[in-house]
Amino acid sequence: MAFPSSLFMDESSGALRIAGTRVSLTSVVISFRDGECPERIVEAFPTLSLAPVNGAIAYHRDNQELIDAHIADVEREFERVTPPLSQSNPDLFARLRIRSRKWA
Repeated sequence: MAFPSSLFMDESSGALRIAGTRVSLTSVVISFRDGECPERIVEAFPTLSLAPVNGAIAYHRDNQELIDAHIADVEREFERVTPPLSQSNPDLFARLRIRSRKWA
């Protein structure tokens, strides 16, 4: 697949990133899908400017099925390798659970 000059493949991680930054295309796309406007995405990622964010969004729109499938794969892998808080930090999980009951 050919990428626009505003994107590059990070060989060490396999992530598609915004040129000149460590910000992934996935991060920009997820922010946009979550309802963030391009200007807000730039605020959230100070190494970005508006043009590359708009370019990333346009690239996603042109390749939406492929990019969305990749994001779904990344999210599934994250869920698979990241233990739930109840396992990784049972004490914190218990404290949060008690607090959540107070507010219910």
